[in-house]
Amino acid sequence: MHKKYLKNFTGRLIITAFFAVLQIIAFIVMVVMLSSYAIPIYLGLTVISMFAVILIINQNKNPAYKLTWAVIILTFPLFGGLMYLAASLQSTTYFFKKKAAKAKNAVTPYLMQNTSVTDEILLKSKTIAAHVSYLAKKASFPVYKNTEIIYLPSGEAKFQYLKEEIQKAKRFIFLEYFIIQEGIMWDSVLKLLIAKVREGVEVRLIWDGMGCMSTLPKNYDKKLENLGIKVMVFNPFIPLASVIQNNRDHRKIVVIDGHTAFTGGINLADEYINAYDRFGHWKDASVMLRGDAVKSFTMMFLDHWYLSNPKDPYIDRFLYRQTPGEFMIPKSPVCGYVQPYADTPLDGECVGELVYFNMINKAEDYIYIMTPYLIPDNELLTALCFAAKSGIDVRIITPHIPDKWYVQMVTRSFYGVLLDAGVKIYEYTPGFIHSKVTVSDDRIAAVGSINFDYRSLYLHFECAALMYETPAVLDAKNDFLETLKVSEEVTPAVYKKMRGKHGLVMSILKLFAPLL
Repeated sequence: MHKKYLKNFTGRLIITAFFAVLQIIAFIVMVVMLSSYAIPIYLGLTVISMFAVILIINQNKNPAYKLTWAVIILTFPLFGGLMYLAASLQSTTYFFKKKAAKAKNAVTPYLMQNTSVTDEILLKSKTIAAHVSYLAKKASFPVYKNTEIIYLPSGEAKFQYLKEEIQKAKRFIFLEYFIIQEGIMWDSVLKLLIAKVREGVEVRLIWDGMGCMSTLPKNYDKKLENLGIKVMVFNPFIPLASVIQNNRDHRKIVVIDGHTAFTGGINLADEYINAYDRFGHWKDASVMLRGDAVKSFTMMFLDHWYLSNPKDPYIDRFLYRQTPGEFMIPKSPVCGYVQPYADTPLDGECVGELVYFNMINKAEDYIYIMTPYLIPDNELLTALCFAAKSGIDVRIITPHIPDKWYVQMVTRSFYGVLLDAGVKIYEYTPGFIHSKVTVSDDRIAAVGSINFDYRSLYLHFECAALMYETPAVLDAKNDFLETLKVSEEVTPAVYKKMRGKHGLVMSILKLFAPLL
């Protein structure tokens, strides 16, 4: 498997990256040649760069992005401005946004809030009602009752539940993943999907064009379609210098018959179930939902499916309708509330970040975070520090063994200011922690695909489930505490040694944090 992986990587990723770099070099050479040809052209390029800086400063975007672009332009005044304008004024971005808006409009009418549920929450807690209100009104994702939630603390646990639920499917199965790789996990799932297709179950599959570029063979979508599985490759990677290539589908969604769903950080690849040792022990988490809230995950999947299949708007047939002998939606109040939500980089609303921001600001006792990448922007960093300074128990677990050394360097560059504020930081010593779990006050938790970094918060398509007063919240807390037992605390003394060894590299790489 590893030889095949290396062959795919060498044969596709390197070649496409080569052509992308070649375009950038050609662009720079062209600008330099023009600028040396005549003084008016040189002055014109300088004016364009100045104009670009003015545009950047006046845009309603994250300050870190503004600063990064401003540094690039001021460092390379001849072609920096043209690079920014070329990246900002692309027709591919315009048409992609137009298609995405049309798909969103198709599913939004099915995401109406049951006001009796929000009224009930308001009577119980104004704090939770504030969380609910933001996602329901601004992001158009309702909160639900009558949903059972099972917290799955490992890839192995999710793998077992997933196989069991797929075998129960009677009508349809939707799967959407950032990474799929041939191996024990995916081959086992594929075998079950093929069997279901033969039974007459409709199977639809979405994977990200860049996430799977080096993990799946060329024309793999056609192979699966010949087996009866409907496939969509989301935003296929093209070796062109286009900003739309930054907008990846990082979501992990499974929907079965409209009544069962999975989400979390776990992709369909063998490292997620520790079938082989890639970065030490791989720690991840997921949740399985049964009941009313699955409807939102059904709509999230269809939202992306209609990007490339706009002539297939028959949504009603994917809504759950209970028949005798089928799954029974739980009615017990112990199930609490759950609010699935998605985030898109195309609407200017940073849903994923604002949910985290809201949880941090409204924490009364503690907030615990597990994340593979801790690269917060100024707003999240300030919120974490202020919470700790206010007496909130803020604890964060990150990997000790990284999947990308340079990302870990940037992650560690933020330790100093957090430690000074009183935040407790730990590194998962057995290996790599990929869980995206945030839990607070024994009442609320978020589990999904959203990292604490710029790509997840600003560039990627993401999803998660926000849970209120459900047993799964305590399960998430207990998972954090168990993980803490095998994690090493990064004390100020430990951090001082890190800075002494890699301080210069950490400081330099931190300049490019918004690009990592």
